[in-house]
Amino acid sequence: MRILPKALEDLIEALSQLPGVGPRSAERYAYYLLKADSTKSQKLAGALSKTHSSIKYCPTTFALIDANEDASHLYTDEKRDKTTIALVADPFDIPAIEKTTLYNGTYHVLGGLISPLDGIGPEQLHIPELISRIEKDKVSEIIMATNASVEGETTALYIQQQLEGKDLKITRLARGLPIGVDLEYADQITLGRALEGRQSI
Repeated sequence: MRILPKALEDLIEALSQLPGVGPRSAERYAYYLLKADSTKSQKLAGALSKTHSSIKYCPTTFALIDANEDASHLYTDEKRDKTTIALVADPFDIPAIEKTTLYNGTYHVLGGLISPLDGIGPEQLHIPELISRIEKDKVSEIIMATNASVEGETTALYIQQQLEGKDLKITRLARGLPIGVDLEYADQITLGRALEGRQSI
């Protein structure tokens, strides 16, 4: 015997498929949408329905772009330095770097990180396209902006090996201690990287 209306059960089930959303959170979101003005649900439904048809990947950088665009404006903008590429795992890593307003190069999205446990190998990543870009745009520096995780480090090392012999500088984002963190709470890897990357003052 069903306790809730089927439409509400379907909504809860759909919301619970989202990462990080458990059954209780899904119920709260569903009840909120039910009680809120119907225009909120309509706006959400409209945005969801357009997601796949209105967004695509840039054929050069693999960043997310509008479906009516030919390439990412972060690549086509003449003010961007095409000889510098920040290598990121996912498109959502780009806004984090852009918000610093300190980077003026371009990006290349790998589409993930090497993770044998998840069945992701180098052949699933956009590494051949990166190598083509290095030649085409006469790239002088690759910035490894992958996560400080086992997968991120493995991916960075693999790409570094693939680029051996090429006349370009390969750099890595600095790793260190976050502001406000006590040393006693820092993990060994972070503390080790902070020591390796120490600077004169």
